[in-house]
Amino acid sequence: MPGLLRGVARTAVIAGTATSVSNRVSRRQAGRWAEQDAAQQAQVQAQAPPPPPPAPAGSSMDDKLAQLKDLGALKEQGVLTDAEFEAQKARILAG
Repeated sequence: MPGLLRGVARTAVIAGTATSVSNRVSRRQAGRWAEQDAAQQAQVQAQAPPPPPPAPAGSSMDDKLAQLKDLGALKEQGVLTDAEFEAQKARILAG
């Protein structure tokens, strides 16, 4: 009987150790994946500037001037390229 008990205890220790190591490896890998996802999200957000708000149809001249000022500020901040600025400016003035 003592030999059987010793074998069961040994198996329990080995199984517990294997489970512990497996869990640690899983947590470490999940942490690495989370870091990669966060880095990719930051990169995507840095590459895609938010579009300027659309101009309402039939807006007044004051609204258009305010939108153009906001658009100019976005261009100065480097959020919009020259081509994007010109396209949005033309859209606002046409509306």
